Amino acid sequence: MFDPKNIDTIIIGSGAGGLSAAICLSRAGQRVLVLEQHDVPGGWCHSFYLNGHRFTPGVHYVGLLGEGESTRELYEGLGIANDLVFFKMNAKAYEHCWIGDERIDLPADFDELYDTLSKRFPHEKKNLKKYLKTVKQVSHELMLIPKMNGFWDNLTIAWRTRHLGKYGLFSLKTVIDWYIKDPLLKGVLNIQCGDHGLPPSKASFPLHCAVMAHYFSGGFYPMGGGGAIVKAMTNAIKRNGSEVQTSQGVKRILLEGEKKKRAIGVELADGEKIYAKRVISNADPGITYSKLVGEENLSAKLVKRLHKTKYSCTSLMLFLTVDMDVSEAGLDSGNIWIMPNADMDEFYEEMMTLDIQRGDEFPGLFVSCTTLKDPSSFDGRHHCIEAITYINHESFERFKNEETERSPAYLKFKEILTQKILNSLEKVVPEITKHIVHQELGTPITNEFYINSTNGSVYGTEKSFRQIGPFAFSPKSEIENLYLCGASIMSHGVAGAGYSGIQTAAKILKCLPDDLLIADESQQMRTYFAEDSSNYPEWIKNKIKVKKDKRLKRSVVN
Repeated sequence: MFDPKNIDTIIIGSGAGGLSAAICLSRAGQRVLVLEQHDVPGGWCHSFYLNGHRFTPGVHYVGLLGEGESTRELYEGLGIANDLVFFKMNAKAYEHCWIGDERIDLPADFDELYDTLSKRFPHEKKNLKKYLKTVKQVSHELMLIPKMNGFWDNLTIAWRTRHLGKYGLFSLKTVIDWYIKDPLLKGVLNIQCGDHGLPPSKASFPLHCAVMAHYFSGGFYPMGGGGAIVKAMTNAIKRNGSEVQTSQGVKRILLEGEKKKRAIGVELADGEKIYAKRVISNADPGITYSKLVGEENLSAKLVKRLHKTKYSCTSLMLFLTVDMDVSEAGLDSGNIWIMPNADMDEFYEEMMTLDIQRGDEFPGLFVSCTTLKDPSSFDGRHHCIEAITYINHESFERFKNEETERSPAYLKFKEILTQKILNSLEKVVPEITKHIVHQELGTPITNEFYINSTNGSVYGTEKSFRQIGPFAFSPKSEIENLYLCGASIMSHGVAGAGYSGIQTAAKILKCLPDDLLIADESQQMRTYFAEDSSNYPEWIKNKIKVKKDKRLKRSVVN
């Protein structure tokens, strides 16, 4: 039994950053208590069930899981790789770009990506090669920076990151305009702007390079959804003698000392106080500083910065269970990005309009079929689809102060928006609306309630120039013994947030982040092809069979 006395570190929030920090600290001998306000851990990585079918709001694909690649090193170094299995999505088209009437696929290999696009755009062949080479160079140099250490690295850093230095202060739009002239090719190369939530004119070129490079070896989906990653991490924490507690909302961070400049614990929503030597907040800076600490306890400089901080766009997420053969309808394990054949900056402005009821469809959509990405989740009949579009949180402003019991106006608003998404989805999967078994729409209000993110933002702070890299919020706060981690600190995404927790733990343990990723030959990441079961081990084949047999038994009973 975990004793809530003599706690070394309390972590507020159980997202990927908080959990990775907890693994590192507990493995180093600390007694760590992770507190999560939701009834399940995981933050954006958590999974939930609707009528027995699993959905994951924040994990749609993960990259860099090949031998020696960073996400694989993250999970193997944390000692959780043996508890995870990933399925590689359609290698020929892990991303399907539906731009207007054009259909262009992105294959899961850097050289094949170039070959595919150069054949489709032969007039851009030379410029495309230069552009993709630049993306690869900048992303590689970006990953070198956290590993720089010692005299020689510091002496050679300018040369070793010369491409990052050359392009680092430019927007994606500026750089791609230097190389690429074809508007459609620009749309294809910029389609993954959805993975950071900014249009080309506002997105940092190095940030977009990092996103593209993350998937140069393809996209992978965890067996069991994002919840499987969470389970592996929480089990590791418990093995190390520490604890993750859910349904434990934190009301405030307790401070003491002259001008209250030292964190000593937390007060829970029910008034209970828990003390610790230090506190890590996995909540975003707005929640951490303005709500949990209180601006009256902050310096004027930090308060000013908080008021100027912008947060990323928010989303509408439609979760569907359908009774139809979606493969026959044209879906596979690859994602589908839908956008009009238009200037992406203008398109982004249209998505951010406050009048989101206008029109019969949403112009942009991300579509993912998780039962094709994770074959073990398919019961032989029902498929799970997640359809997402990005919006401005202010379009839901009038509903933000409602109680848990939602108003008729809010529910009606959801109905209208759900139908708009379905109208768009009908063009992807014709007659899908005739086969819906269950549907549920997640809104910015949903995000705030379950994830506790400022304005329901999906990527933490907005990933614009002055809020990333050296300008991002630091893992070490101005308050003694208070630290931060998560998507607003180092990087967003499943892997980026995970690495942020390691960075924060390294600050506390006074070591390098790489020191906390322990090489262990017994840890081996297992990956299989989502669309080729020929190499599945017997236990996965049996898992798939059991899933289908259970559905058949239920059908007989009913």
